[in-house]
Amino acid sequence: MFLARVIGSVVSTKKDEAMTGRKLLLLRPMLVDESDPSKFRPGQNTIVAVDSLGAGKGEWVMFCQGSSARQASGLKTLPVDAAVVGIVDRVEVLGETCYNARD
Repeated sequence: MFLARVIGSVVSTKKDEAMTGRKLLLLRPMLVDESDPSKFRPGQNTIVAVDSLGAGKGEWVMFCQGSSARQASGLKTLPVDAAVVGIVDRVEVLGETCYNARD
């Protein structure tokens, strides 16, 4: 699993029929800052992921990729490579809170 921040959504009117009604989110993976392991920085890539949990822009999520993504509930037969599997409430590293959804 990986951490990411939701930076937007993707709308596709023409797609595989099995994907109809599926919400697609644009994710920016969050990486531990090498100079300060108690902080995160955004990665340079973006990921399109299927979301069945209702995450929104600005929230941090946990996502998985590859065959693990299809293990998420209801995705086993879908042509997906990334899926949101959790909405993050708080991240703590080395005893320090790095992200808190309530802030």
